[in-house]
Amino acid sequence: MINDPVNNHSIVMIVDDTPNNLAVLSDTLSESGYRVLVATDGLSALEQIVFLKPDIILLDVIMPGIDGFETCKRLKENPDTAAIPVIFMTARSELDDLLRGFDEGAVDYVVKPIRPPEVLVRVATQLKQARDIQRAENALNNNPYATLAFNKIGHITWLPTAGSRWLCEFLQCQSLPETLKVGTLLPTPINDWIKYQLTQSFDQKQSTFESVRNGVHFSAKFTSCINADEYLLQMETHSGQWDLDLVKASLGLTFREAEILMWISRGKTNKEVGLILDTSPRTVNKHLEHIFEKLGVVTRAAAVSIAMQRKSGIKSGVVE
Repeated sequence: MINDPVNNHSIVMIVDDTPNNLAVLSDTLSESGYRVLVATDGLSALEQIVFLKPDIILLDVIMPGIDGFETCKRLKENPDTAAIPVIFMTARSELDDLLRGFDEGAVDYVVKPIRPPEVLVRVATQLKQARDIQRAENALNNNPYATLAFNKIGHITWLPTAGSRWLCEFLQCQSLPETLKVGTLLPTPINDWIKYQLTQSFDQKQSTFESVRNGVHFSAKFTSCINADEYLLQMETHSGQWDLDLVKASLGLTFREAEILMWISRGKTNKEVGLILDTSPRTVNKHLEHIFEKLGVVTRAAAVSIAMQRKSGIKSGVVE
């Protein structure tokens, strides 16, 4: 009998309407240190999961009421249960239908009659894989950068929690709209920037997407994944670095002039600032002339120096 201490205390749910299968699987899993939940149909399984969520589910295909395919579909549609690995149990004569199970989100299958050693190996393997994925997502969610993946068309292909959180902050909404999930397009400003970047030669690309909303600076950059048709978007929020309203008031600038000065301080060219603020480089240059005049300087470096000194004074509570 396989007894993997790493998987002990994991909760396995068995969903099957055949008493003999339930007995064999329950005894096998319990003896290997797993906690076991039992349901005899899909609806009762879904009801139980509301109160106690299993780490993995062994799901029969043919059952009274809703079958295993529909049960799996409902599990995967619910964000609270979508990550639970599902292993289908099926008779050999039903193998031709099993592709549908993978379409509904199953990760593996076992063929009846049940062979306990095989079940234990498959359960342990899928639990380990699920934990590895969870560790990776936890690392991403606690990283200063949020991440998501998208394809060449701009459709989101992977959206972990940190990526959803960043998009909510960027869109200034409490929860992510239904229009933004896996399979839908990225928000228009980001998608437009990505489309533009993909048409440019390497030396013409603007390395980072930049946007300021209500004084919060959002930035993002993307790289190609191993899959040539997919890209990884790495996003960051810089809260409180520049309070544009305070900088504007302390230097006597317009809000747009304060924005331009902020981007200039970050080393952006007039062309890059124009792309960020959706204006022409000539207009940016005109704003810079007004900034120089108001600050009494003749160079970008001098204007940035005054802004940084004033910004430091504001942060420390001293405004000259």
